[in-house]
Formats: sequence, structure tokens, C-alpha cells
Amino acid sequence: MSTKFEGLDQGGERAAAPAPESPREGSPAALSATELLAGYERGDLSPVEATDAVLDQIDRNNPALNAFCLVKPDEARAAARASEERWRRGEPAGRLDGVPTSIKDMMLTRGWPTLRGSLNTDPDQQWEEDSPVVARLREHGAVFVGKTTTPELAWKGVTDSPLTGVTRNPWDLSKTPGGSSGGASAAVAAGMAPLATGTDAGGSVRIPASFTGTFALKPTRGLVPHHPASAFGTLAHSGPMTRTVADSALMLDVMAEPDVRDWGALPPPAASFTDGLRRPMSELRIAFSPTLGHVRVDPEVARIVADAVRAFEELGAHVEETDPDIYECGDAFHVLWFSGAAKATESLTDAQRERLDPGLREIIDEGLTYSAQDYVTAMVTRMDLGRRMGLFHQRYDLLLTPAMPIPPFEAGLEVPPGSAERRWTSWAGFSYPFNMTEQPAASVPCGFTEAGLPVGLQVVGPRHSDALVLAASHAFEQARPQTGNWP
Repeated sequence: MSTKFEGLDQGGERAAAPAPESPREGSPAALSATELLAGYERGDLSPVEATDAVLDQIDRNNPALNAFCLVKPDEARAAARASEERWRRGEPAGRLDGVPTSIKDMMLTRGWPTLRGSLNTDPDQQWEEDSPVVARLREHGAVFVGKTTTPELAWKGVTDSPLTGVTRNPWDLSKTPGGSSGGASAAVAAGMAPLATGTDAGGSVRIPASFTGTFALKPTRGLVPHHPASAFGTLAHSGPMTRTVADSALMLDVMAEPDVRDWGALPPPAASFTDGLRRPMSELRIAFSPTLGHVRVDPEVARIVADAVRAFEELGAHVEETDPDIYECGDAFHVLWFSGAAKATESLTDAQRERLDPGLREIIDEGLTYSAQDYVTAMVTRMDLGRRMGLFHQRYDLLLTPAMPIPPFEAGLEVPPGSAERRWTSWAGFSYPFNMTEQPAASVPCGFTEAGLPVGLQVVGPRHSDALVLAASHAFEQARPQTGNWP
């Protein structure tokens, strides 16, 4: 089977492309998934209209943003027509029937290549399997419009790769949207589909959500079934990426349905996340940690997040500024992360290794130096962090932090200009600790810098408290709405 990247410029240079545009007034591309579904049910909006509007946004904005590496307009329109007919009969296929959705190019998608941002994956092969997330979305009638960009093997917190080039931030084309789900977040922020799938093994849905002014949740590990198993082990999560919290709750209701291919999956939820959104904050005990005790935070980001936290006090929660009893765990995370990258590429030839992203090649080489004892020691650190956070949450229902310590920086770089560090983890100290502990954590938009760049607030809960994290994020979103802003 031969598959081509339809209508897309795969180069990294976007200087000549027109600036991205927000959806036109009255366009279905400006609507949330819940709004689209309400329109379908009333009969005053159709999945075909919504899909055409989203495809128009992709045509206009993707040349500048490079958020999609694959677009399938004919397939999307055919799926939308089938959905329209089901709605006409009053027989929608599921909870997302007719909603345009993008798939991160790390997830297997039947009939489409999954290249993972790598020149070493041959697109001309049989693609016959859906990952669990894609399978559930397909069963519920989601209209797939295309696949979004990722750094090679999703290895870093920004989005550029040897295969697809540099992905850019809709709020400022000179900036990164973050990563590794950067294409997904840029697509959502620019109205190029209201729903997007992402993966997060060190911050990869929360980093780009913060950098693009969108919402994303990294669920409790195992809540969303994952297949094939990630080389990064149980650091890896799959999560929803949307403009509104309600859309993510709806999406999670679908994504959390069971799949036997994930041997570590949790039992399906007992209640709907959508139904649990409207929970009062007045009884909650909330901790606010501005730095986690060690993260250096940009002063403007610190001010915006501190102001956002006051919204929870206004909602009646008891908020206390305090740090959890955890320590900087970057070295242990690197052992797990870099050895995972080495495992993921162990079958490559020397010629294929030369085609890898140079930074990825560097962490692979480091990962090959670790021993089994190093790995077990890192896991002991991880278990200790989990114990400490479990005790912390006996006192506090939620933990609030900045989602990112810095605003978006220049696209095409792994670290900000002038940084003395080499790796993306040096500026992601708020995100990867909660992959180590497997806790649910969300990034919700909370404001903008003077330069007009988004800032995110991170909401962290104890394991299995995904409904509470969503409810708190929703309460904040209603109190301090940001969703009316478009790049």
C-alpha cells in the first residue's frame, strides 16, 4: 500500500506561509465537541458542515503551523456523510458521532501509516490495527481528519523531527508549541479539530497545552488502555487534548473503555467523567506549590499562576501554600527515559541510526551505558516518590503548580536560547515527576504574558482521582474563562 502526505509541505521552514487564522465568525470550527453534538441532535448543524469547516482551517493554517503530517479529506468527508445519515435517522453510533478528531502520529490507525516522526519507518506496509484509543474513538463515530506531528519517537518536549520538520505555535510562529504532542495542541488551538489524542510520558500533553492555551489531561496510569506497550514503560500515558474541560471529560469517557491488549489497564470507570464535572470546590483542601521546592520559574509566569490560584479561594476551597515532600528526580527519570529510547531503537542498523534526530541519538548512547542495577535504583526512587505523594494527598485533595516554569520559546530548539542545559527536562520540572508517580495531572489555561503567550495552571490529584482533577479544572475554567481567546 502506498500512502502519501496529501497536500502537506514536509519541510521545516514556514517563513513564507501566511499567518494562521482563527475560525471565521459562525464557523463550526469554532465550536466545541459538546456544542457540535448539541447542534447535530437539534438538527441545525451537520457533521458534514463541521468536517468541511475543520478541513478548511487545516488548508489555511497547516502551511504555517505544520501541525498535521497526514490529512485525509476524502475519507473524513465520507465518514461525516455516514454520520450525518445516522443522525438523520436518530441513531448516532456513539458519544462522539460526527466530531472531527485528530490522531497523534504515535497511535496505530487502521489504513493510515504511523511513522512516529521517523525516517526509519517504511510507510508502504499493511496498517491493519487501531490502538485502543483510536479503536474506541472509531467505535463512537469520531471523524478522523488526519494525524498530527510529533518529535521522533515522541522523545522530547518540543515538536520537530527529521521527517516532518518544525511545528510552530499558533500564538507566535517563531515559538514552539511544546511537545511531544505539539502538533495535536497546535491543531486544537487553531480550530483544526476540536478533539485531539496525545501521549504523555514526561509532560507531552501538558507541556503543549500550557504553551498553546488549550486543555489536556494526563490520566492515572492504566485508566486509558495503551497498546503497543511503550518502550518508556509505565511512564507512558494517553490523554485527551481539547479547548474545553467538558470536551476532555467526554473524550475520556470514551478513551477509558476497556481493551484486553493492555495487560496493565485498570477496570473501566464506575461513573461518567462528564457527569462528575459540576462538583463544588468549597470542601476541598488544596496545596499550592509555586516551585515544587526546586524549580526556577519565570517571574511573569509565577505572577500569573499565583493570581489564578486565588480563583480557588474565591470558589470556597481552603488553599495553603506548601511544597510536597518530594525531591528533584531528573536523574532517575533520565535512566528510565534514555534506556527506554535505547530499547525502542535496538533493531536499527548503523545506517538507520545515522538518520535519527541527533538529540535522540545522544540519549540512546547514554541509555546504553546504564546497568540493570541503575534501572532498578531508578524504580526504587520512583516508588519512594509515589509513597511520599500518597501521604501528601492524605492531607490535600489537590496540588496546584505552574504547568510550565517558562513561556514558549523559539521553535526548532530543545532548550531556550542561552540555556546552559542540553536536555528538555531542564525546563520541564513540573511535569515529569507526576509521570514517575502515575498521578492524574492536567494543564488548564490561566492567562497570557505581556507578549501574548499562553500560561497554564497544573492541577494534580492522587492516583484514581481523575474525576476530581477534571471537576477542579472545569470549576476554574468557568471562574476564569479563557476559551473565548483565539490565536
